[in-house]
Amino acid sequence: MAKEKGGFWVGFAAAIFYPATALMARRRIEGAEHVPKTGGALVVMNHVSHLDPVYDAVFTHKQGRVPHFLAKHSLWNVPVLGAVLKGARQIPVYRGTADAQQSLRAAHDALEQGLIVIIYPEGTITRDPDGWPMTSRTGVARLALEHDVPVLPVARWGTRDVYDHYRKKFRPLPRKAVVTKVGPPIDLSAYRSQPQSIALLREVTDVLMNEVKGLLADIREEQAPDGFYSKKA
Repeated sequence: MAKEKGGFWVGFAAAIFYPATALMARRRIEGAEHVPKTGGALVVMNHVSHLDPVYDAVFTHKQGRVPHFLAKHSLWNVPVLGAVLKGARQIPVYRGTADAQQSLRAAHDALEQGLIVIIYPEGTITRDPDGWPMTSRTGVARLALEHDVPVLPVARWGTRDVYDHYRKKFRPLPRKAVVTKVGPPIDLSAYRSQPQSIALLREVTDVLMNEVKGLLADIREEQAPDGFYSKKA
């Protein structure tokens, strides 16, 4: 099946991201068959490095789909990058402002248009010293419950070995291994019939991120910790 068309800026980004990611890491992808070839889907991922969107964009593009990320709005002010984000129809997130709901509305619209939306529910790269997911924001639950589209849990590991923001370490060589694992769509039918509440949104968010955490444990071949790391700890 032909690839979804992304336009000039998606092609521009692909021309840079494909060789850059290949130079820094060997890729392994598991469960790619779960990514739908057409139609909307919500991809829920963990976040360990500022390099994640680059590798996740290449992963999605390799499946014949154009990724649409929710990303902090300040990135739109970065020269060149801002033009790429705008041209590739990425979704700015305005946290703590009157425009915050507009961000979710744009994500809702993208799903209704049959696009792939990628969200990092933690909101930023994890502060957990061991790289496990933090407590996540509940906006992901709203998106998942209000659209009849596949909700895919996806874990990725290895990007922090290349660039660790908190330790200020960039180590592209020797080449690292970056592994992405996609789980089957999560069945949320039991939750969609319930009236939305803060408690329900919290529960669904944790259900989604527990699936992601389980996939991450599989990649790392480690036992995942109970619960989620709290930034307030």
